[in-house]
Amino acid sequence: MTKRQIIIEFNEFQSIAELSDADQELVIQARDILSNAYAPYSGFSVGAAVLLANGEIITGNNQENAAYPSGICAERTAIYYANAQFPGVEVKAIAITASVNGKIINQPAYPCGACRQVLLEARNRTGKPMKVILAGREKIEIVSDARDLLPMPFENLD
Repeated sequence: MTKRQIIIEFNEFQSIAELSDADQELVIQARDILSNAYAPYSGFSVGAAVLLANGEIITGNNQENAAYPSGICAERTAIYYANAQFPGVEVKAIAITASVNGKIINQPAYPCGACRQVLLEARNRTGKPMKVILAGREKIEIVSDARDLLPMPFENLD
């Protein structure tokens, strides 16, 4: 038997002011798109902003549906739109934030498993790291590569 360990490193910030200008812009756009989320069932709105290598910023939010699980998460909305409009363009970073009843939550909201897989596949298309910015009101965490969020991915099944 071999015992192994997975360690995930990330940087933690106390405010948006500590971030680079580019990262601040992504968080601001993710927060702005929260108001367009459709979350009448959970009251939990999520916004995402994706920075592409060509400079484009694509935003998305969660869209719930009474016929659960027909809705879609903010991360997948943004990533799928980016890939549909700019196929083959590297995703440099994604910022994710969430609110409950219109108030941004204190701690970062982490992507669900399905979104982690989608982020990883978007990252793997170009083989370059994708920064993930998880922005709460009182704390922001930055993971340098989406691969770190899903260390044992569903891939390479040959």
